Parts: sequence; C-alpha cells; structure tokens
Amino acid sequence: MKFLVDIHVVLSTPEDMLDYHSDPEEASDRLNTLLHLLYDKIDEDMPVASIEKCLHYCWENWVNEPQIVEIDDEDLHDWVDHLLTTWDDSLIDDL
Repeated sequence: MKFLVDIHVVLSTPEDMLDYHSDPEEASDRLNTLLHLLYDKIDEDMPVASIEKCLHYCWENWVNEPQIVEIDDEDLHDWVDHLLTTWDDSLIDDL
C-alpha cells in the first residue's frame, strides 16, 4: 500500500535541524536522502501503518544524530537494508 503514503509529509527542512546540527541544510539533505532511500526500498505491499511507523522510526533515530552528515551513501544503504530486513512493528513502541 506504499502508493497511499506521501513521502513529502515526513521530509525534513533545515529548520527541523537547527537545534541539532551546525550545518542544518546539509543535515536535512542527508536525512531526506535516508528517508527517500527507505521509502524506495519498502515493499509495495507493506501496510500503510507499518510504512508510516518505519519512516517515523527513521526520523526519530536520525534527526538529532550529529554524525548524519559524515555517513556515506553505502552505509546509509546498509542501515536501510538492515532496518527493513529486521523490521517488526510489534517490537517498536508507539512513536
């Protein structure tokens, strides 16, 4: 049900990153890259609630991570692959 989820709703802006990063624009770009990567790799038939929870989990884990601007694309791909391979809604508290 991925087509029912609008990725643009969860994308960050530099203003979202002001409190956490010295270069909020770069941090926002990296977080958005990660969110797009996750969205692109999510299975088309994943339930909407699971997709939203997964995207929100990603946002919460990375929004204030100072290292996000230093992580290369290959490592982001690996993180997304690992997340999707191990994803289980029941293990994630309500976000």
